Parts: sequence; structure tokens; C-alpha cells
Amino acid sequence: MAKSNFLNLDNLSFQDFDENSELIPLMTPEDEELINNESLPESLPILPLRNTVLFPGVVIPITAGRDASIKLINDANKGGKVIGVVSQKDESVENPTAKDIYKTGTVARILKVLKMPDGNTTVIIQGKKRFVINEVIKEKPYLTATISDIPEAKPAKENEEFRAIIDSIKDLSLDIIKESPNIPSEASFAIKNIESDSFLVNFVSSNMNLKVEEKQELLKINDLKERALQTLKFMNLEFQKLELKNDIQNKVQSDMNQQQREYFLHQQMKTIQEELGGGVSSGEEIEDMKARAKEKKWDEKVKAHFEKELSKMQRMNPQVAEYSIQRNYLDLFLDLPWNEFSKDKFDLKRAQKILDRDHFGLEDVKKRIIEYLAVLKLRNDMKSPILCLYGPPGVGKTSLGKSVAEALGREYVRISLGGLRDEAEIRGHRKTYIGAMPGRIIQSLKKAQTSNPVFVLDEIDKLSTGSQGDPSSAMLEVLDPEQNNEFYDNFLEMGYDLSKVMFIATSNSLNTIQPALRDRMEIINVTGYTIEEKVEIAKRHLLPKQLKEHGLDDKALKIVKPQLEKIVEGYTRESGVRGLEKQIAKMVRYAAKNIAMEEEYNIKVTNDDVIEILGSPRLERDKYENNDVAGVVTGLAWTSVGGDILFIESILSKGKGTLSITGNLGKVMKESATIAMEYIKANADEFGINPEVFAKYNVHIHVPEGATPKDGPSAGVTMLTSLVSLFTQRKVKKSLAMTGEITLRGKVLPVGGIKEKILAAKRARIKEILLCEDNRRDIDEIKPEYLKGLTFHYVKDMSDVLKLALTKQKVQNAKKL
Repeated sequence: MAKSNFLNLDNLSFQDFDENSELIPLMTPEDEELINNESLPESLPILPLRNTVLFPGVVIPITAGRDASIKLINDANKGGKVIGVVSQKDESVENPTAKDIYKTGTVARILKVLKMPDGNTTVIIQGKKRFVINEVIKEKPYLTATISDIPEAKPAKENEEFRAIIDSIKDLSLDIIKESPNIPSEASFAIKNIESDSFLVNFVSSNMNLKVEEKQELLKINDLKERALQTLKFMNLEFQKLELKNDIQNKVQSDMNQQQREYFLHQQMKTIQEELGGGVSSGEEIEDMKARAKEKKWDEKVKAHFEKELSKMQRMNPQVAEYSIQRNYLDLFLDLPWNEFSKDKFDLKRAQKILDRDHFGLEDVKKRIIEYLAVLKLRNDMKSPILCLYGPPGVGKTSLGKSVAEALGREYVRISLGGLRDEAEIRGHRKTYIGAMPGRIIQSLKKAQTSNPVFVLDEIDKLSTGSQGDPSSAMLEVLDPEQNNEFYDNFLEMGYDLSKVMFIATSNSLNTIQPALRDRMEIINVTGYTIEEKVEIAKRHLLPKQLKEHGLDDKALKIVKPQLEKIVEGYTRESGVRGLEKQIAKMVRYAAKNIAMEEEYNIKVTNDDVIEILGSPRLERDKYENNDVAGVVTGLAWTSVGGDILFIESILSKGKGTLSITGNLGKVMKESATIAMEYIKANADEFGINPEVFAKYNVHIHVPEGATPKDGPSAGVTMLTSLVSLFTQRKVKKSLAMTGEITLRGKVLPVGGIKEKILAAKRARIKEILLCEDNRRDIDEIKPEYLKGLTFHYVKDMSDVLKLALTKQKVQNAKKL
């Protein structure tokens, strides 16, 4: 509702009129009936009003400034004081004619005329009843027209719907007066005391903040119920606007949509922040960015791009969504360590000490790191190598990255790539997307705050291809020393130099790494540990670490070498030391419990303590079995957790010469058995075997531990030896194990995992090992202490295998074939 009208009404009632005044500020039903019964003259002087519409019964003050209007008021005031009031269609028209005014208006009575100091005339008028202009009969000195009365259709008093509408209008009026700080509380007194339904509707319609056209439409409605309903609709809309205005405590606007509301809220929040002294305006943000940019060491290309993007931000409205996206983008630019490098430490002896301190064994890896440091020291400018540490779990590949970072004096960053399916995780999203962010490479460099950290890419073999692209292909540019000086991130939208970053990838398997990606990395095989190495690692690293993590000092528990060996051999079977660490943690928890409960326990662990705490040994030592049975041969196998010994068993039964194989074997391993069988058939005379037996006996080959999947070609020589032993009933050489691939031509081919297989052989007390001649180089690379007590035989073809593996002695109870 308009403030001025309520104030004017209140003032008119109590100040401007004495007791003899004819003003009736609140019209009663009786007054309304008297007015309706009055007859209208045939013609009336017409007073056009700007920006307002007069309703019957309502009192309003108007200011007359036009000469014609002043003359009309003066003439009428001297006469009968009755005039016709209509609204102008266009308020800018200075001298309105018949076409410039609405046809429907209100007969008004002049209550008082006041001469103002500025020369204008203020007149207070009260509406009586509606009329319609029939014809304008004079335009000079002011408009005069013939008029007709407009009767008003009123609903019956007992009409419940109309009563509900009137009650709603009253209630909503009181709510608006209560919510609006601009309307005096006395106005509610006027609303409550209005008895006439018609006057209530007219009074509210007159005081609502509506356009002239909307008020004119209300005035034209003849049916009072319909006019009341339309008035209620307008009031509901105004009440909603008023609630929004109160929420944001700002100026009134007629069109309050969501965008305007957010704008007002932002403005209010900004004002509050500035009052509290904690607010930062967009101009201050831009100045702050310019100041930070001066301190950056970027080249001209990057500088020009930043200034262009900053200029774009300056032209943006801070309230639009793109502004925050642009600000985040520029913040990333300023946070990245462009050409910021940490100084490398070239003390090679110190670096060697750090590597030896943190990791026992791993000589090849340490050697490669020291070589890299040596070259870097001599050239002082070298593209960092891409190393891939390949080996079984738990051998220290990931933790090695930390030691390398400390040795170099660089920051350490690690990313876990296991299960990564989205290419955008590497390359980032385009900043136009909602929730866009840079890739993990750029994010990690931002976190490291240097452009030459040691970057560990953990589990690179476990990258997956998903619906969002192939992340392993995205890694090609990252890990190519010839390309990564301009690594392109989609969010950054320009190249970033990664050539000074030292990338160290870790992998459990090379088979699942994309060939192009594998080609870009230098593969370093991190093999498993011997029992002796595991004991040393447990003593130097694992036990002190677990004591510290459980809140105990070094004297709380002592585990010496024999007991550590018992734990390694009886409770763990792995190449790494994670399982060993878990067992040591159980021992430490046992000590912690006794200390906490103040109970006695053996500080120096005995064998009985090991069994009491860890239970009976779950893993019996892989033992070599005797050679009393024909067809049983010991092979060597590689698994994902290290080396193992593998027994091949074969047996004959009368039949039609079929070959069957069991033991959960893969396709390649089954093919090795078939190759061995066919080779024996083709060379039966050479081995002293009667060819007729192949048709009279079925052969069955079995590899024990049938629940464990097995595959690969390295059991070829073992199967060949088993079958020849079976057909000749000759004994296999005692304490012998073997590994190698075979061909139909009788060749023996090299296989991998030699170090792990040798460690498995030593655990099983094997004395002699048979290998392909080409595997000799693998043996030469192994430290001599690993080879103590072992004799190696190198072969080139299958005849060499059989000469070395089989004795001339028959087994007990040999079958006669």
C-alpha cells in the first residue's frame, strides 16, 4: 500500500478539519446508501488526474498545477462543489482532450481547497459514485461532459463466498500494515472500523501500489464480488513482494524476480563485509592478483595469457556465475609454481646413506638413483628420467619414492592410480563445465609448490579403461621426456613444463601396462627378499616402527634372529614384508596388553611365545619330496607374491593312449604338457621307450594345490622330465629342481622370475637347479650370498635336460611296460 495515502487520511481526520467539517473519513453503509440515492447532473466539469485513480468513498488530496485545472476547482468550489474525476491515459500529456482520458470515472465532492506557498493549489476531494462519459461537450476553459450513472451489482448479504473474500481482504490488509515499516500502525484502526463492504474494497484498491491501468480496470468492474476477488489477487501479489523486500532490507521494486533478489542479497552481504572491515571487493581482488602476478617467474607467453584472462575478469559483472569460474582459474595460475625449482642436493654419499638407512637390499634401484644424481651433478641440466619399479607387493616400491625425495632434497608427491577410469583425472576438465577442476598432475604440483618434485605414480598397472576415456593413454604425454615439457591440461588451457619432475611409477605386473606407456619408462625389477633379508628388515625397520606406533619404547620387546626366522618361515609366504609386519604387530600388541594390564611377560621372545601369540605355524616349509616314485618332479614357479616350488605328478593306467591334465591349469601350461608328450613319442627310440606303450596306456598329469590357478610355459622341462621318468621308470636326480620352456624342436627357452625361484628353492632345501643356458645372465646379476649352497646346470635342448635330470637307477616297484 502507498504510504502517502494512509498518512493523508490520518492527518485529514484529525488535523485539517474542525468539528463542523463535512468530511467523512470512514464511510458507513448508511452513507453509502445516501450517496447511491443521489441523482447525478446531466453534465459535469471533468478534472483529469495524473498517476492516480479516485474510488467512491475514498478521500485523497491532489495538487493542481495546470491553469485549466485551477480554474475548474475554483469555479466548482464557488458552486456546488461537485466535479467529475477521471484518469489520464498518458501522464505526459499537458493539455488532455477527450481521447487522452478514460471514459470511466468517479463523481467527487470538493472538501477543502488550500493555496500553497509555491503557487499550486491543493484540493481535498472525496469520491461519491462511478460514472461513464457519454460525450465531451466543451474543452474550453476546461473539459465538460455529459455523464451517466453506473449501477453496482452487489451480492446478497448471506453469500458465504463473498463474506470469505471480504474477510480475507481485511486480514491480508492488516498483515501488510504489520509487515510494512512505511505504513503507520494507525492504518490498521481504519481497516478494522470500515463497515461498508463496498467502501472496504474501494479503500484498499485506492491504497494499493498498482499501476493506473490496473486500478482503472478495478474501477470499471460493475460486480462488487468480482472486483473484491481481483483486489484480493493483487493484494496477495503485493504481500509476497513485501516479504521479499523485508528479507533483503532494500528498496521496493515492482518486479521482484529471483535474479534481482540474489543481486540485493549480494549487495547487502558486500555492505556488511565492508562495515566489518573483512570484505574484499572485486576491484581489490583484481589489484591483489596484479600484485601477486608481479612476483611470479613466468615467461612472456604465460604472462600475456594471464593478463588477457585478468582483463576479461575485469569486464565481468561480479554477480554472474562466470565470474567465480574466472577467479578460480586465475587463482590456479597464481598458485602454480611456474619456474619455481627446489635446489638439488648433490652429496652422493649422503644420498647413499639415506637410501641404505630406509631400505635394506634393493641394490639395483639404489645404484640407478645414485647414477642419476651423478649425471645431474656433472651436467646440472638434465631431463628427469621416468623410472618404473616393478615387483611383487610389499617390497618397498612406494616408500622408496620418499627416500629418493629426501636424498635429492625435493618435495615428495604421490598419486594412487589404482582403478582410475576417467581421463579427466589426468588431463583435467574444460573450465566451461560445472565443477571443473585441473587434473591430478597440475593439482599435485600446486600442492608441492615446486616444479621439480619427486612424483610417485602408484599402481600404474591398475589404470582402467572406462566410459570417460583411457587414462593410460593420457599418461603417455606425462611420461614422455620428449613431450612433457609442454603438458597440456584442459583446465589450464596451456602447456606446463614437467620435464624437471622426477617420475617414479610402481607396478606389480608389466602385462597390464599399455605397451606404448611401458616403452616410455625405464623398468627396474624390484625382486623379493630372502629369509635373511626379511630378518634384517624386521630387526631394523618393522619392529622399531611397530613399537613406536603402539606407544612402547625399544626395550619393551626383543625378538632375536631365530624367532624372526621362525615367524618368516612359519607364518608368511610372500616376496615382500607386509605380512611379516602384521605378524610382528601381533607380537607388539601382546606386549602392549600385558604392560597395560600390569602382567608379566617375556621381554625376550622365545619359540614358545611365538606359538602362543601367533598360533601354530600355518605354512610348512616347502619341502623337497623324495625321488622314490617315478613321474614326480620338482619345478620352480613364479607367483605374484614371489617364488614357489611346484610338484608335477604323472601316472599311467591301461587304456587307449589318452592324455588328461588336472590341477587348475591355464591354456599355456596344458599346451606345455602336450608338447612334452608329443616330443617323447617322436623320440621314443632315443629314450629307450617301446612306442607300443603309448597306445596301451593312458597318461594323467596332475599339479597339486588344485585350488590355485597356474599358467605359463616355465613348467615345460618339468613335465618332460616327469613323463620320461614315468615311461622309463627311472629315478629323478635327488634334490633337483628345474624351470624352462620347451619347443617341439627340442629346444629349451629362458623364463623369468629367476631370483624369486631361487629363493623358493633355498627355502625347500634344494641343492641343484636346472636352467636354460640363456638364463645364465640372470644368475650372474644375483648377489653371491643368495647362491650359496646351490649348483646350477645350464641346458640348451631337451636331451641335455634328461641326461642331467634322470639317473640310470629304476625306482622301487618299477612297472614293467
